[in-house]
Amino acid sequence: MTPSKDMTLTEGITSNEAGRLNAEGCWLAVQMRDASQDGCFFYGVLTTGVYCRPSCPARRPNRENVRFYGKAEQAEREGLRPCRRCHPLAAIGAAPLAGRIRDLCAYIEANADAVLTLADLGRCAGLSPYHLQRTFKAIVGVSPKQYLEERRMQSFKSILRRKKGGGVTGAIYEAGFGSSSRLYEKADTRLGMTPIEYRSGGAGVEITYGSAETALGLMMMGATDRGLCFVQFGESAAGLLATLKSEYPKAALVPMPEPAPAEFTVWMSALRQHLEGRQPDLGLPVHVRATAFQMKVWQYLRSIPPGAVQAYGEVAKTIGAPRAARAVARVCASNPVAIAIPCHRVIRGTGALGGYRWGLERKRVLIDRERDRSARE
Repeated sequence: MTPSKDMTLTEGITSNEAGRLNAEGCWLAVQMRDASQDGCFFYGVLTTGVYCRPSCPARRPNRENVRFYGKAEQAEREGLRPCRRCHPLAAIGAAPLAGRIRDLCAYIEANADAVLTLADLGRCAGLSPYHLQRTFKAIVGVSPKQYLEERRMQSFKSILRRKKGGGVTGAIYEAGFGSSSRLYEKADTRLGMTPIEYRSGGAGVEITYGSAETALGLMMMGATDRGLCFVQFGESAAGLLATLKSEYPKAALVPMPEPAPAEFTVWMSALRQHLEGRQPDLGLPVHVRATAFQMKVWQYLRSIPPGAVQAYGEVAKTIGAPRAARAVARVCASNPVAIAIPCHRVIRGTGALGGYRWGLERKRVLIDRERDRSARE
C-alpha cells in the first residue's frame, strides 16, 4: 500500500536498535519523499547509477533496483554518483547550500576575466576552500576551476564570433586567459578545435586512420595531431573508411604510415586495452567537429564515471536543457568517437538500454565490464 502524503515517519523507523539501516523504513521514507530523513541515509538506483536523498523529486524507482546506504561514501564505493537533481551531498550537515552556490556561479560569470583563487571564492561564499570544492562539485557537477574555465571558453568563442575577421590574440586576453598558451592548453584537453580551426569550420584538417581487431570486433581509429576524431566499429575496413569520409568530407585522410606515429600507437593501444578490461579510464584527447549543443553533451558524457549510467532526460536536465532528452539521444547517436566519448553510459529512464549505433550487445558488454571493473577496484 502506498502511504498518504500527510503521514509522518516516527523517529528511528529507518534504523534499528543496533544502528543498522531498516530497509523497510527507508523505502517508506523514499515513497513519502520524507525530507526529515535527508542526511540520515541515502538510496542508490542501480539502473541509473546514482544515489539520492530520500526527498528526491525524481520519479520513484522500482524497489528491486534500490539499495540503501548510511553514508554517501558507501554508495560511491559501489560506483554510484550523486544525483544531479536532488544533490544529496548538500543534505549533509547544515541546510542546503544551493542558494549560495548559485550566487557564487553568478559572481564567477561576472568576473571570469579576473584572477579567482579557490580561497577568494571560499570567502565569497562563506565556506572553507575544502568545503567549497566539495559542495560546489556536488551541486554544479564540476569544480569551481572547471566552471571558471568553461565560462572563459564560452566567452572566448562568443568574442571570436562577434569580431568577424579580427585577430585571435585580442579575444584570448579579453576572455581572461592571460596568454595564448593557456588558451591552447585548455583547447587541447577539451572537446573542440583550436581557435583558427573553430573559426574556419575545421576544413583542411589532416586525419590519420587505421583499423585493428579488438575484443568487440573490427575498429577503425582516426586522429589528428591533437587527438581522436573517429573511433567506430564495423564489419569491414572499407565500410568504416566510407563512414570516416562521410563524417569529415573536407578533411585530408591519410592511411597510417609505417612506422605509425607515436601518439597514434599509444592511443590505439589504450583503446584495445580498455576494451579488454585492462585499462579502466581512458582520458584520451578528443578532437571533433561539433555544434555547440553536441559539444556540451559530449563534454558532459566524459564526466560520467566508468560503471555508472544516466538517463537521457537526466543528462538533459544537468546540462540546463530539461526538455531536450530526445535531442540528447540524437547527439549520442551521432557520436563519432566510441568509447572515448562514452555515449554507452546513457540509457532510457525506464532502465532499458535505449539505442547504440554500434549495436546493443556491444553497449551491454561495455557497461557490464565497466561495472565489474569498478566493483573490483
